[in-house]
Amino acid sequence: MAKRGKKYQDAVKLVDRTKVYEVEEAIELIKKMSTANFDESVEVAARLGVDPKKADQQIRGAVVLPHGTGKTQRVLVFAKGEKAKEAEAAGADYVGDADYINKITQGWFEFDVIVATPDMMGEVGKLGRVLGPKGLMPNPKTGTVTFDVTKAVNEIKAGKVEYRVDKAGNIHVPIGKISFDTAKLIENFQTIIETLVKAKPAAAKGTYMKNIAVASTMSPGVKVNAGQ
Repeated sequence: MAKRGKKYQDAVKLVDRTKVYEVEEAIELIKKMSTANFDESVEVAARLGVDPKKADQQIRGAVVLPHGTGKTQRVLVFAKGEKAKEAEAAGADYVGDADYINKITQGWFEFDVIVATPDMMGEVGKLGRVLGPKGLMPNPKTGTVTFDVTKAVNEIKAGKVEYRVDKAGNIHVPIGKISFDTAKLIENFQTIIETLVKAKPAAAKGTYMKNIAVASTMSPGVKVNAGQ
C-alpha cells in the first residue's frame, strides 16, 4: 500500500486545490495523474443545492452517454412470451421469470442491470430486500420498467448510466475510462451536466450546481467549472 500511497501523494501535488479548472484541463490532469496498471474508470461527482429529504427535490434518472462508459453491462430481463423473445433478440444476457427470481433469492448476481416488463413487477418486487440495497431494483424513472424491452436493452448496451442524488445531495456518475480520448470524456461529461441541469427541481433554491469534480479510480478529485 505504501507504493500506492506515494503515487497518490505525487498525484495530489499536481492538483491546485484552490483552483477550479476548465473541463479539458481537468481531464488532461487526471490522465496525467494516472499511474495504475489497469484502465481506470473516470467519474463525475456533483454536489447539488437540493434537499433530498423532500419528495419534490429527489433527482433520479438515466441518460445514454454519447461514447458509452467503456464497460459492457450484463442485462437481465424479466419478461414472458413475446416480450422475452424481444429481449433475447435485442441482446439481453439473461431472460426469464420465476427461474431467475429463484436464482437471485439463492444469491446469484451475475448481472449489472435489470429490466422488467410492468406485468412482472409484482414478482420482481418480492426481491426488493436483496435488490434495493444494491441499487438493482428496476424503476420506471430510469427506463428499466417498460414494455419496450428492445429500446431498454439497446440503450443499456450503448452506455446508459443511471444517476441518483444521495442523502447528502451528491451524485456520482461514470463517464468512461482513462484510456478514452479527452474529447470523448468531455462530451460524456457535458451530457451528464446538461442532464442534471434539466433535472433541476422547481423547488430547489439558491445555487444548484454547488461543486463539480472529476476523478479517476485512483486519483484525487479535480474541481471543474461546468459553465453553469
